[in-house]
Amino acid sequence: MIRLKTDKELSLMRKANWVVAIILLEIEDRIKPGVNTYELDMWAEEKILSLGAKPAFKGYEGFPAALCTSINNEVVHGIPSKDRILEEGDIIGIDVGTVYMGFYGDGARTFAVGKVSDEVQDLMNTCEKSLCEGIKMAKEGNRVNDISVAIDRFVRTRGYEIVRDLTGHGIGGNLHEDPQVLNYDNGNKGPKLKINMTLAIEPMITNGGYEIMTLNNGWTVVTADGSLSTHYENTIAITENGPEILTKV
Repeated sequence: MIRLKTDKELSLMRKANWVVAIILLEIEDRIKPGVNTYELDMWAEEKILSLGAKPAFKGYEGFPAALCTSINNEVVHGIPSKDRILEEGDIIGIDVGTVYMGFYGDGARTFAVGKVSDEVQDLMNTCEKSLCEGIKMAKEGNRVNDISVAIDRFVRTRGYEIVRDLTGHGIGGNLHEDPQVLNYDNGNKGPKLKINMTLAIEPMITNGGYEIMTLNNGWTVVTADGSLSTHYENTIAITENGPEILTKV
């Protein structure tokens, strides 16, 4: 069931997502060779709490950390660890969720560790731009699949693959709500978009195949062929004036 938000609920979601945006903005300066992902997680949890919110991921279905830190071929749900030390040329997806007075924020970015090749930078840029293309279609009267088609067309015309088994989602009083937001066109138009719907749109693309597998830790999802994966996510609200990106400073 898709639940439209009240103005008060949207206000609470703006706060939760503002905290997400702060984390994603400020963590970039901390991502450098020699840093381990546990350090990033500890900083993020402390920062989230200092801004009046709580980490949404920590304890969610047993996940042990405030951040998902996914390196190179890890698509999502990488677990922070003192043993995961960033190296020059890596890429890392940072996914962060917050909860403020019962309402959720969710966002992700992929960052370069030091200098990466032009090819890797193009993969990152394509994923980020595909998110923008999807958001443009998040307008009243469109269908959920209009978002999916926009992402799909942008990514595939540039020669990359889209992870199909992981999707965007509704968000609000729960971290994951209806509707599901695919990142590829499966031919199903899906529900109509309405004012005060809130969605987390999050393309995940690779420079190889779309198949994925989950590691033995039960969380970390990786590309089956070892190819690089990138992930960008914004939480948005459908408004009379078009999509409003909530994960912004």
